[in-house]
Amino acid sequence: MGGTLCYNNEPSKIGAEGANENLTNPDISLVEQPPPTSGIKEEAASCEGENQSDCSINPLTEQIQGTDTPTPSTELYNCSKCQKQCKTKVGFLKHQKTRTGVKSFVCSVCEKHFKWQSELIVHQRSHTGEKPFSCSECGKRFTRHVHLIEHYRTHTGEKPYSCSDCGKRFSHGSDFNRHCRIHRLEKLCICSQCKKQFTSHSELIVHQSSHMGEGPYSCFECGKRFKRRSQLTVHRRSHTGERPYSCPKCGKDFKDRSTLRAHLRIHTGEKPFTCSQCEKCFTHCSDLNRHLKSHKGEKPFSCSQCGKYFTSTSDLTVHLRIHTGERPYSCSECGKCFKDPTYLTTHQRIHTGEKPFTCTECGKCFSGRAGLNSHKKIHTGKKSFTCTECGKCFSEGARLRYHKKIHTGEKPFSCTECGNCFRDREGLKSHTRIHTGEKPFSCSECGKCFSDRTSLKSHTRIHTGEKPFACNECGKCFMYRYQLTAHSQLHTGEEPLPDSKCTDTQ
Repeated sequence: MGGTLCYNNEPSKIGAEGANENLTNPDISLVEQPPPTSGIKEEAASCEGENQSDCSINPLTEQIQGTDTPTPSTELYNCSKCQKQCKTKVGFLKHQKTRTGVKSFVCSVCEKHFKWQSELIVHQRSHTGEKPFSCSECGKRFTRHVHLIEHYRTHTGEKPYSCSDCGKRFSHGSDFNRHCRIHRLEKLCICSQCKKQFTSHSELIVHQSSHMGEGPYSCFECGKRFKRRSQLTVHRRSHTGERPYSCPKCGKDFKDRSTLRAHLRIHTGEKPFTCSQCEKCFTHCSDLNRHLKSHKGEKPFSCSQCGKYFTSTSDLTVHLRIHTGERPYSCSECGKCFKDPTYLTTHQRIHTGEKPFTCTECGKCFSGRAGLNSHKKIHTGKKSFTCTECGKCFSEGARLRYHKKIHTGEKPFSCTECGNCFRDREGLKSHTRIHTGEKPFSCSECGKCFSDRTSLKSHTRIHTGEKPFACNECGKCFMYRYQLTAHSQLHTGEEPLPDSKCTDTQ
């Protein structure tokens, strides 16, 4: 050191994080770095100006005031409150701010307070979506340089953190520290109610609120209580209408970062949650947990009306609306109501034209995940639902349930006008249009209207010339299924029915 106090104040060394990783104290921003001083006496005066009651210069340091070459071993800053000693003034000032709890830097968007300007700069990227650090291998971008460094280890396989007790290695410091607690027997935070152990006091406090039945953080608007302060912060946005997190793909706004991250998986197709039993993948952890209950056969929630059992309370709540007729979610465009918010979200895409679910095989897009999953079975040819009566196979459970009613003769949906009965609600809905005269499905080519979508689909083949029904014997194609049925009888030797309308010209 040569006996001279040195401070790294070069602007080129300070990056978007507030300070470069090479600095002794990366959390101190440029405005917080103290100016070079010629002697320790001047620094002592500066410290007294900051907060004389909290911190003072070590008496050993005062003994060498007036010398221009202080010895590094005696160059200490001592906190009078906790007796902590700091080797540098930068470290001492940082410690002092930690003691006082002053958070002088405020976010203009969400009004969150920070102790350091560097923390504010990084936080603001959550609103702007800025990710200045990109991986040279895969192009993935990050808001912090340290996150990029940790991510890069997934490519290199580097695991710099090694446990001295068992030799296990880790690529992330947080995972390493969590693992070390096992060996250090730090599970000393024990709940007095249930004797459950925790690795930190903060986890114990959050857990204890579960015994009280409510959290310690209360909303002043509605009185609802939360276990964590962060949960209260997100909840308050439901009153203010604030949605500070925006999707860079479609512009949709969200109340919290976790919901945005989950939404982004719709665009990326990422399904990070995998079932250990059948290797089925899910976009959300909650979907995986619900799925796992299907393996266990666990359905603890039963309907008081019909006795049907469900794996979750949310599924039961939605089911109960079948009995009550309640449809609390309405479309702002057309007024149509739904019993489930996911049905409303899918429906609204009819108005917006959004189709975020894309088939990786053929590129066809769908407005809902169910439509995509159903379509995928065309490529795989998988028909995993089999009728126990006749052995016929189906690609979807709904189609099998409908088919089974052929064997049972069940027709639970009846028309209030004529008493005619139908196997499903869609059949009844299509039938009622005979009485009302409604024909909501129109052909874009000729303008002809139809009462149901199936009739419109069949009609459009006249314009497109599509013949989707092919004979397995000779390969001849037909526009309608009944034409194929009649044609097939020519191969079997059966006489076609008089009303089959079989024509070889089609």
